[in-house]
Amino acid sequence: MTLRNALVFAAPLAFALSACGSSDSASTEAEADTVEIPANEALEGVDDMPVADPNANAEVAPPAGEGAEDTTEQDRIQAAGDSAADTAAAAADAMGDMGDQDQVAE
Repeated sequence: MTLRNALVFAAPLAFALSACGSSDSASTEAEADTVEIPANEALEGVDDMPVADPNANAEVAPPAGEGAEDTTEQDRIQAAGDSAADTAAAAADAMGDMGDQDQVAE
């Protein structure tokens, strides 16, 4: 009986999977003729040549702030932890205030 049940469930599953299939290949959708032609059509009215950006590989300056160059990674981690602790304390206070309001309503 279990073999029959397995076949009963496997046959519709096999048909469902075969119905999801397609004869189109994914590789034909990304070929050069399907990608480059629309890109070339979009640039038909442009006559300007590309220009190199001299700042493309420039180093990003650190944010201008109070002691930005003197802070170490450990200091930044400590500051992030302090900020998280302050946020958690504020949330706990807010939850405590809500509890007080519930008691007043009763």
